[in-house]
Amino acid sequence: MKKILAVAVAATALVALNSVAEARVMIQNKGSDTLVNVAQAWAEEYQKVKPDVAIAVTGGGSGTGLAALINNTVDIANASRDIKQKEIDAAKKNGITPVEHVVGIDALAVYVHASNPMDTITIPQLAEMYGEGGKTKKWSDLGVTVPECKDQKIILVSRQNNSGTYAYFRERVLGEKRDFVMGTKDMHGSKDVVDLVEHTPCAIGYSGLAYATPGIKMLKVAEKAGDPGIAPTMEAAINKTYPIARSLLMYTPGEPKGEVKAYMDWIKSDVGQCIIQDKGYAPAHPVTCKK
Repeated sequence: MKKILAVAVAATALVALNSVAEARVMIQNKGSDTLVNVAQAWAEEYQKVKPDVAIAVTGGGSGTGLAALINNTVDIANASRDIKQKEIDAAKKNGITPVEHVVGIDALAVYVHASNPMDTITIPQLAEMYGEGGKTKKWSDLGVTVPECKDQKIILVSRQNNSGTYAYFRERVLGEKRDFVMGTKDMHGSKDVVDLVEHTPCAIGYSGLAYATPGIKMLKVAEKAGDPGIAPTMEAAINKTYPIARSLLMYTPGEPKGEVKAYMDWIKSDVGQCIIQDKGYAPAHPVTCKK
């Protein structure tokens, strides 16, 4: 009798567990490494709001997230660049219409070693460093001497080509018809760029503003020679005075519905926008946040 009772209790518990598992909603969210820390923070906070909804967040780059969207294997794709027309066409062939959601604004910062005496750099100077056929190879070409950089040869730190940050920098700084010079050190994530530059006196790199650390220097950026240099700040990103500011995006396969819509609405609400602001990015719209 005891054995029968034990089996009955175990069976009841198993049914209950299965019911909980079935009731739990899982939202798949993948893409931009620039957004991954914010996306994880959103997911963790939303779990407190709706314990029965779980958000699985992974990075891999904007291209990875958008590829998953095209293949209909994610509910939300994070991107730090606009979706390309060829990606839209590929999605539509699979019966998917990508819908764009602006969830924040980022100032794409230009990082150098803390010992670098430069204060301001122009877009054309960056293009001559990073662009194919560029003439700027040494810090001395820019009229500066970097301590501890023995031969003054510039080490260019970049991102891998599936990164939205890579794509945006190429379009905004190099121009659509110009490619990156060979020999850049291409990093997997935004944090990796900052870490390498922080420990490499000869280096320069670009990454999201939110990845800044006390041990690294961010340059002011000017549109062209003679223009004032603008520091990468949240305010400069919002008012679009910083030359390399960009929208941070989420794409859904069609207009979101159900729990995905509820989650996207929460991200766009003041609560969600205060979280992205707390992470060092500018919110998509003005918000008043509790301190």
